[in-house]
Amino acid sequence: MERAAVFDVDGTLVDTNHLHVTTWWEAFRQAGHRVPMHAVHRAVGLPSTDLVAHLLGEDRDTDRDAELSAAHKALYGQYFDRLPALPDAGALLRRLAGDGWKVVLATSAGGHELGALRRAIDADDAIAATASADDVDAGKPAPEPVEHALELVGVPAERAVFVGDTVWDMQAGSRAGVRCVAVLCGGLPRADLEEAGADAVYADPAALLASLERSPFG
Repeated sequence: MERAAVFDVDGTLVDTNHLHVTTWWEAFRQAGHRVPMHAVHRAVGLPSTDLVAHLLGEDRDTDRDAELSAAHKALYGQYFDRLPALPDAGALLRRLAGDGWKVVLATSAGGHELGALRRAIDADDAIAATASADDVDAGKPAPEPVEHALELVGVPAERAVFVGDTVWDMQAGSRAGVRCVAVLCGGLPRADLEEAGADAVYADPAALLASLERSPFG
């Protein structure tokens, strides 16, 4: 039977979380909002509208949500030509594909941003499918992105492992019924990831690759 290895991208395979923190912080600043960077960091991984709601609250002027998202997108887009893959990200995907796993990306990125991330990873030959937040009604921490990723490759949850770097990833994977692996390279504490549902935690893709046979992929 086929198995699926589902991966978040930002902060998991590509070292972008702090770029997102800085560009969201600047987007908020330009709009007149003082939002602490540590709060932005913990919200990274949520879809744009959910991130804005999480940080500004439900009593904000929702008419400006699109303006904030557009500002963040424009600021972050300045880095598209130099997004850095995390150590051995591409090698990990190729190893799993070579071992018979169906590799699927589950990300809120789309369009030019997704293209830039895939260029950074440089492992398109190993990726069977990509599930974008645009394809589902609710993004992480809802289970739909992970469930859609599994639907794309026709693999049941009990034969899948999801790898991510945020509590939103762990919650989404747990709610979808898959085993969850966390990486610390997104900058969140191990304890938070374990509390959110991580079955195993590794420093980064390179550490997971080095321990693959003893991991949930073993």
